[in-house]
Amino acid sequence: MIFETHYLSCLAHASYLIGDETSGEAVVVDPRRDVEVYVEDAGRHGLAIRHVILTHFHADFVSGHLELARRTGATIHLGARARAEYSFHPLADGDEIRMGNVLLRALETPGHTPEGLSILVFDLARDAREPHAVLTGDTLFLGDVGRPDLMASQGQSAAQLAGMLYDSLRAKILPLSDGVLVYPAHGAGSSCGKNISNERCGTLGDQKRLNWALQPMTREQFVELATADLPAPPAYFPHAARANQRVREGLDEVLERELELLDADAACAAVDAGALLLDVREPDDFARGHVAGALNVGLSGKFAHWCGTLLDRARPVVLVAPPGKEREAALRLGRIGLENVRGYVRGGHEALAAARPAWVRRFRRRTSNELATELCCAEPPLVLDVRQPNERAQKRIAGTQFVPLDELARRCAEVPKDRRVVIHCAGGYRSSIAASLLLAAGHERVEDLVGGLGAWEAARQALET
Repeated sequence: MIFETHYLSCLAHASYLIGDETSGEAVVVDPRRDVEVYVEDAGRHGLAIRHVILTHFHADFVSGHLELARRTGATIHLGARARAEYSFHPLADGDEIRMGNVLLRALETPGHTPEGLSILVFDLARDAREPHAVLTGDTLFLGDVGRPDLMASQGQSAAQLAGMLYDSLRAKILPLSDGVLVYPAHGAGSSCGKNISNERCGTLGDQKRLNWALQPMTREQFVELATADLPAPPAYFPHAARANQRVREGLDEVLERELELLDADAACAAVDAGALLLDVREPDDFARGHVAGALNVGLSGKFAHWCGTLLDRARPVVLVAPPGKEREAALRLGRIGLENVRGYVRGGHEALAAARPAWVRRFRRRTSNELATELCCAEPPLVLDVRQPNERAQKRIAGTQFVPLDELARRCAEVPKDRRVVIHCAGGYRSSIAASLLLAAGHERVEDLVGGLGAWEAARQALET
């Protein structure tokens, strides 16, 4: 058996290619939308991709099942309860896919979504009775479970789905042997769970000991815990989930249409007509000079997540990127179903600045020691914390205003315009996004903290805990 994990850090997403050397066949489970990586991986092993499985309709990314099926002729498999516009083979409890010495057996595990699946993986050459692994999708993570509220709008409440998840875990997952390896669809940082481990694989025995969701409790207790303290999901989640049920344009076609080279005048005309300038450079570069009104979401961080959270999908986007990074930016937007790129600027920011010098804006990035000194002055700046509530609950700078970044666009008016504002997050990535939002909303005295709270703490400045 050939078993390959593909992990996409920016989406905390894991997908799997499983193949059999004897038959030369392979299956891909939960593929991302840019599928070339699987085709190359299969070719390297001398395999042909015959099957593609979605464990559920993912909400946090647009899956590559249609792209793979068109590219390789693979059969698409979904849970038996799934409803989709395209042809697929339904998998019910106990249904199997056999590829030589590799056997995949479906377990219906609804809860995170109604059509959820887990997949038992048998390496028959080693053991025909005990599965080698279970691919749990978003049913079971390492340290957590999939949140039950993301598909609640489709006729079932979060509490009902949590009850289904309780039953799935106890009837389908807990009876498996302790030595079975657990491979989930997401790792730490995914919005599909609340507290997912950094590990990407572990034994089921460890999960039985350590995962809160597998501990003895009543159904009612589980439902209460699984539905408590759930943050609002990113705005793009419903669209991505629907896109995974529909027939749609392939990613290659999307990129061919979107990657239009715009000179500075054409880009400015697009902005004048209502397009958003999306500046994907790093925070330091953006602070040193950017075009007024641009939104800064750097490629180095959770780019897709924050673009999906903050962008209006109906508004055209013009990309401002470092040379050679334009395709990466458009591709990463396409992974979550944002397909409204109008084009990218030839020459990037420098070309725009030369064409419209009056549009150029700058802001200062403060060090921790500078900010600490200024907070002791007679007229200290307002410090704005844009982290998440759970981060702020652990530690914070005393006396700061708190507006989470995912709420800032609609709450800009709460931040006073008559005071100098210094924004901070954990590491300096989100604070630059927040600075660009406030500047675009008309705030003029905006700065941010270099290195965020991590740098503040490293400088041994005071914290409330």
